Amino acid sequence: MQQIGHWINGKHVEGTSGRTQDVWNPATGEVQAKVALASKAELDAAVADAAEAQIKWAATNPQRRARVMMAFVSLLHRDMDKLAEALSREHGKTIPDAKGDVQRGLEVVEFCIGAPHHLKGEYTDGAGPGIDMYSMRQPVGVAAGITPFNFPAMIPLWKMAPALVCGNAFILKPSERDPSVPMMLAELMQEAGLPDGVLQVINGDKESVDAILDNETIGAIGFVGSTPIAEYIYGRGCANGKRVQCFGGAKNHMIIMPDADMDQAADALVGAGYGAAGERCMAISVAVPVGEETADRLIEKLVPKIEALKVGPYTSGNDVDYGPVVTPMAKENILRLVQTGVDQGAELVVDGRDFSLQGYEDGFFVGPHLFDRVTPDMDIYKQEIFGPVLSTVRAGSYEEALKLAMDNEYGNGIAIFTRDGDAARDFASRVNVGMIGINVPIPVPLAYHTFGGWKKSAFGDLNQHGPDAFRFYTKTKTVTSRWPSGIKEGGEFTIPVME
Repeated sequence: MQQIGHWINGKHVEGTSGRTQDVWNPATGEVQAKVALASKAELDAAVADAAEAQIKWAATNPQRRARVMMAFVSLLHRDMDKLAEALSREHGKTIPDAKGDVQRGLEVVEFCIGAPHHLKGEYTDGAGPGIDMYSMRQPVGVAAGITPFNFPAMIPLWKMAPALVCGNAFILKPSERDPSVPMMLAELMQEAGLPDGVLQVINGDKESVDAILDNETIGAIGFVGSTPIAEYIYGRGCANGKRVQCFGGAKNHMIIMPDADMDQAADALVGAGYGAAGERCMAISVAVPVGEETADRLIEKLVPKIEALKVGPYTSGNDVDYGPVVTPMAKENILRLVQTGVDQGAELVVDGRDFSLQGYEDGFFVGPHLFDRVTPDMDIYKQEIFGPVLSTVRAGSYEEALKLAMDNEYGNGIAIFTRDGDAARDFASRVNVGMIGINVPIPVPLAYHTFGGWKKSAFGDLNQHGPDAFRFYTKTKTVTSRWPSGIKEGGEFTIPVME
């Protein structure tokens, strides 16, 4: 049985807490590894070592830090297949999807190569008589990232790369459900030239999270996960005087207008709703056709596409559309919510409850589900299912569809499918959601823009990656300077006026 410990000071170390957790193979249902769960003492020791290593790393000029990122990008390309296989083995997603996970993280690392430019301050020559002003961006010191199971490569890369290139040390607490890839990323970062101790990977559970929140040395924390945990981390972290950004749950809608290309819309819904078994914070989980005729045409298009989906293990290669969910508890929760939808009166058009895969009966596979005539008071609409379940809520008008999304407590992503430019422009302007897709079902911004939702999908003032990442992981220091030549004698008792 494989034992997974921690990455401390440039090497693998065993846990000392005596506590472990099972790591499953979702396709077979077997426990394939045990991961150590760190104690507060282990976390605090790792932070102390990181703080010491950070001093020299921060003094390294931005070009040299960027060169580490350049080397790291090359290593990610080199080991793409190895990373994807390890990711699929623990998470369950298909190999192409796992490679996409790594690739979208890699793109943020590429953006970080431009750190020397993004870390430049501002300068004003002659702000007053003999006075110059300039600003500097300096690292916060030690930062931490608490990352989720559904993107075990992408989200750690989104967090660690900007933090490190800004001159911080970084404590990564990845999901204990699929910890192998974050450990592999740490190995590659060391191979790229990152000094020992600047990146520490601590595996753990709530005890480790609370230790991060309470550790006085950690100055900034980033989190991605469910909304209740995001609220908890944001509140406790801010109360302890830390800079915190937390990204929570979602209930992403896709509005289908009567003039939409229905084949295009149906294909988009199938990919966005069922890809990665629906375990994406940007998955489309609610289809909102406008008008009964539009809804009927959409359902007619969707049903055969959904029924044709191929579900299986990642080892089946490109013949599989999506794999199992991550744990038996996740499967149980999805099926419980599906039954709740039936009990509350939704029409289950495609029923995947009895899905079973020959030879993988113990795997955590969930067949695709499609609900029609869902109403906003139903649990399957209100709760984030995080599984291969698409709910259809019929709207009588564009305004009704827009209000449905705007009244929802989440505001991560949303899409509209239409040929009407006026409707699309109005939609993008008015809807209170952070990321908008126009004929694009999953509007995840590229690395040089920022990623972040609104309402209960995000807590904090700054988004992930892009320019916001450099703002989050640095503090601005502004200097006003004047040299002795020509200064009048005598004290000044007022705030200087820059005339």
